[in-house]
Amino acid sequence: MDFWQRYRAIDARDTRFDGQFFTAVRTTGIYCRPSCPARTPKSENVTFYETSAAAHDAGYRACKRCLPEAVPGTPAWNLRSDIAGRAMRLINDGVIDRDGVEGLAARLGYSSRQLNRILSHELGAGPLSLARASRAQTARTLLVSTQMKVADIAFAAGFSSVRQFNGTIGEVFAMTPSALRATARHHRPPGLTAVSSTAVSSTALTLNLPYRDPFDPSVFAFLAVRAIPGIEDGSPTFYARTLRLAHGDARFRVEFDAGARGRPLVLTIGAVDLRDLASLLSRVRRLLDLDADPVAIDGALGADPRLADSVARVPGMRMPGAVDPQELLIRAMIGQQITVAAARTALVRLAESGSGSLVPAEGLHRLFPTAGQIAETGFELLRGPARRIDSIRAAAAAMASGELDFGYGEDLRGLEAKLLPLAGIGPWTVGYVAMRVIGAPDVFLANDAAVRNGIRSLAGVSGGRDLSPDFRELSPWRSYATMHLWRSAAAAQAAARTETPSAARAQNRLLEKVTP
Repeated sequence: MDFWQRYRAIDARDTRFDGQFFTAVRTTGIYCRPSCPARTPKSENVTFYETSAAAHDAGYRACKRCLPEAVPGTPAWNLRSDIAGRAMRLINDGVIDRDGVEGLAARLGYSSRQLNRILSHELGAGPLSLARASRAQTARTLLVSTQMKVADIAFAAGFSSVRQFNGTIGEVFAMTPSALRATARHHRPPGLTAVSSTAVSSTALTLNLPYRDPFDPSVFAFLAVRAIPGIEDGSPTFYARTLRLAHGDARFRVEFDAGARGRPLVLTIGAVDLRDLASLLSRVRRLLDLDADPVAIDGALGADPRLADSVARVPGMRMPGAVDPQELLIRAMIGQQITVAAARTALVRLAESGSGSLVPAEGLHRLFPTAGQIAETGFELLRGPARRIDSIRAAAAAMASGELDFGYGEDLRGLEAKLLPLAGIGPWTVGYVAMRVIGAPDVFLANDAAVRNGIRSLAGVSGGRDLSPDFRELSPWRSYATMHLWRSAAAAQAAARTETPSAARAQNRLLEKVTP
């Protein structure tokens, strides 16, 4: 977007652009979200920034009226596969807090000096400033929405000391932490709404998750049919699971209530080390694709006559992500060329090699086995061709030893370079992992059985014959087209069950495989 397109967006107070850029006003010294209800500033007094960190570095403080920190994240971090986009995915996952700038730079293949120069040029702020802005955002939400102790909030937000926390809050918001907390009496943002906290080692939180409308909850059904008992639980309206994080194990549950007033998406964190809180929030948002721009995506997909009806029926479809990249690769390898039900059965057996150390809650008492556990003994629980089992064990061993290291900071080419040389991993596996781990928006799984069946179900659509079979007209949103095709295949399968037995058998032969 150029200057005047952004200026028209803030003049219209368009909520679709919240989090995608920030508006700084020279005469007031503050920065706002695009939908700020304040009077539109004169254009000559406005500067637009890609990130809140850039506005911080330029000397602006956050608006107390529109709360620019309490918005969905920018979808550009998934759409962009450049260094800036990859760096932001890692920063949001807490890499700087865990490994420092040097660790971030090493993951991206640059020196810290080069990385600082690239991010300053692309985003208007260096990695430390971007990480500080992320910490400030988390701290502000906790301050105004919970009764947690200030010291606990400081460490939960990623600050190394209370002194550093106090200094940053003062610089960014021009207020002390106590004064910032007092603003909650006047304006409670769509963030954390209730909390029962204990020591810094573990806490339970409940919060509303901001997102851009519309939101289609079918992502819950996608996750639910693949849920592993003891590790995951789900339904068309909720999803819960356990997972490992850097400082300990965690448990969370996300529920969707379409009839709820305000934001109907609620996250309950049953247990988490506060030092992992920011990382957990980032991963849950990635899991449900909450930073997507559904209006832009649906606008592109709806223009294709093959998908127009599907988009009209389910606007705001999300692309499910992953809370653990290594786990997702193992699940993808197990699920290749077999049905979802068969893959789930195999994964249930494999889960027996995992840890059951968590206190049971809602039936969740296990953790998905680590790569080391799978390589050592877990592979013995798998059934099927020996070559496939050997491939899974070899991949697990490579991840356990550190020989294979990948995550949210990859781009598609880098992921291909790391995964394709491994036995048992082909283009389908890489594409599926790219969709779910790095949120790659332009993956089309042409050889996927369910995609092919979805295309068959659309064969009679008027106007679709002259379009390309790989949906290249929909770039860069073909991953979302894939989601619609999977849905069309599932709908055709359900319809086949209501037909005559012979017709149903014929249709089922076409739909005998679905993606894991």
